[in-house]
Amino acid sequence: MEWSDEGMILSVRPHGETSAVLELFTRHNGRHLGLVHGGRSRKLRPILQIGNHVEASWKARIADNLGHFALELRKGYAALVLDDAAALAALSSIAALARLLPERDPHPNLFEVTLFVLGYLDEPAVWPALLVRWELALLEELGFGLDLSACAATGARQDLIYVSPKSGRAVSAAAGEPYKERLLALPPFLIGSPQAGVTATDVVLGLALTEHFLLARVLRPRDLTMPEARNRLLSYLRPNV
Repeated sequence: MEWSDEGMILSVRPHGETSAVLELFTRHNGRHLGLVHGGRSRKLRPILQIGNHVEASWKARIADNLGHFALELRKGYAALVLDDAAALAALSSIAALARLLPERDPHPNLFEVTLFVLGYLDEPAVWPALLVRWELALLEELGFGLDLSACAATGARQDLIYVSPKSGRAVSAAAGEPYKERLLALPPFLIGSPQAGVTATDVVLGLALTEHFLLARVLRPRDLTMPEARNRLLSYLRPNV
């Protein structure tokens, strides 16, 4: 069994004295693990960094085996954001949350969105809002997508400013007024292109929205917690609000 694909490095762990077990999020083969011979060498360590975009060839005697990877670096995102603590936390958070995807289950649309977000990590005015959209896309791929198209109570498509924490559906200002203390805020950039742009407050509210559903629907049922990189990211973004 063998295939070639492109992927983003999600995790690397030592194996034996010289090798490493690599976890990739690939375009066509999903989240996939494999052994990298010499993965702890001086030559390969700069390539085997979380968040890097690589070309990978995987081979195994049978499909169920761990197999092994041969790699070539396409773009070193880890080095690109090394001096930007917030962007580095975002990169690490994406990698950690992508590990929630089922193993060997292709998600090409999410992979494309992931590369799009990574391409803007050197633009601090852009990537935070893209990260919120990436987390919404992840929820969708995991089967827990939100419905922000119309009010859950009235069907209205205007003045949507809340989200129900139970149903994940949008709620209008009028319908949500009596229950607003129990509803989540819906930042306007998630349902359109606000003329005033996306504010830091919008981003934090968006991350609070996705965090609620990631915890309630994905992490807690698996007895998991939010990745530390994701928590750290909020500490960088909140002072700007």
